[in-house]
Amino acid sequence: MGWYERWAWWTERHRFVVDLGSTLLAALFAIPGALSVYAERFDATWIVVASILVLAPLPWCRTRPFASATAVFVASMAQLSIFHLPVMAADVVVVVSMYCVTVYGTQRAYLAACGMAVLGSVALGLTLSPSLHSLVLIVPTLAIMGCAFAFGLVRRSRRLMMDALRDRAERLEIERDQQTQIATAAERARIAREMHDIVAHSLSVIIAQADGGRYAAAADPAAAQRSLGTIAETGRAALADMRRLLGVLREDQPSAATPLGLVAPDAVRPAPSALGAGTTSASATRAPSGHPSGQGQAAPPSGSQAPLKPQPDAADIGQLVEQARSGGMRVSWARVGVERRLPPGVGLTLFRVCQEALTNVRKHAGPRPAVTVLVRWGEGEVELRVDDDGRGLAAAGAPGSDGPAPTPGYGLLGMRERAEMFGGTLAAGPRRGGGFSVRFVVPIPRAPAPLPDAVSGGVSDAGADDVRDAEPEVAPDPRPDGEPADASPEPRADRSDLPVSADQAHDLNNTRGAR
Repeated sequence: MGWYERWAWWTERHRFVVDLGSTLLAALFAIPGALSVYAERFDATWIVVASILVLAPLPWCRTRPFASATAVFVASMAQLSIFHLPVMAADVVVVVSMYCVTVYGTQRAYLAACGMAVLGSVALGLTLSPSLHSLVLIVPTLAIMGCAFAFGLVRRSRRLMMDALRDRAERLEIERDQQTQIATAAERARIAREMHDIVAHSLSVIIAQADGGRYAAAADPAAAQRSLGTIAETGRAALADMRRLLGVLREDQPSAATPLGLVAPDAVRPAPSALGAGTTSASATRAPSGHPSGQGQAAPPSGSQAPLKPQPDAADIGQLVEQARSGGMRVSWARVGVERRLPPGVGLTLFRVCQEALTNVRKHAGPRPAVTVLVRWGEGEVELRVDDDGRGLAAAGAPGSDGPAPTPGYGLLGMRERAEMFGGTLAAGPRRGGGFSVRFVVPIPRAPAPLPDAVSGGVSDAGADDVRDAEPEVAPDPRPDGEPADASPEPRADRSDLPVSADQAHDLNNTRGAR
């Protein structure tokens, strides 16, 4: 900001002080000048008094423009009619007052000032020369007042425009701050949901495996060893997910850019073969725990970055089910319909909802619940259902229970937020006959129509690979070897072979009824 802008800003903030100083400076020149010209023809006292009366309202010309203009008009008329004095140097204040009331006054104020200017010009002409020669004074006076009015209108329009721009800039700053706060709150909520899903799921698995390993340590050391391996694997995966999630919050992340801001070429980056060799060598150091998923891998250093990999998707629900099965949970899982590509974020939402539902089953359903996971692909929506026959809310809300009635936790709240984010619906509550049910439905784009050649000649190889049979996957029997098993299972051909009860079958068939 230059000196002129600073001076203009200061004068706008201190209008009365600036106008008062200008009035005193004008009085120092106007009163001595009037005395030197009219002292011989008129009384000096009247000259001084008339000049002071005309100059006195000037300090309020910008703070009270209409009142100041009215006072200047009355003092000028008194100068002509009472003191009988001609035009003096102090009468220049009339032009300044006309300009100020036009710039800073209201529309009615400067219209009234225009009427006073016309009346004062006519009065001046008739007072000095009551004949046709008075037009020689009236027309120039009106022209001067008209110029002051025109310049005032130009200045007024510019002032209004600057005020509008300033107000718009302030509103934009407020809106920007609000958008920043909204974005910050949304990102904080997203990170909280992700951290809750990661931590709650991992800790529930670790606690369950730790309790099982502690009880089985004396009778079955192999089972305890498997529990410890599962704990190590789950903790390592949770640590990697946390590093990947919180890595976006770090500001000192190393980048592949050169000091000049250019992206480093591919030659200086590690080749995929090197990464594969490192993975192979790391996998060779695994302990013989019977789990090939990496229990024996050494954890990366605390300061290193987590390896980059895609976010979980709907296709990874099978791995989630296998992880639950490996932890001793009886999970049956089925897919109905043709699986296809999902919009960004929808697959992750399906995975997280299923993960949270299985975590709630592990924490609240009680011992050995039977869980059914169903993913149904429709034409314009995809549905996920997770049902169990455990005790759930039935035990917590029983009349004989001592504890208070359960309230929805952050898990259900996070699932509902995820559903609302993509325009879906989530219904969670007790099932008829016991257990708990979670139903999540989210709209997806409809599948494109098949090509003419695919319709006439059959489905192409690429399309056939995407079509998945709706064959369920039943969990293996986790009972010990000495316990008698049920009758030999029949060959599985459709979803009717799932080990579900009558209530579960009714809920699976009536998937649109749970709200």
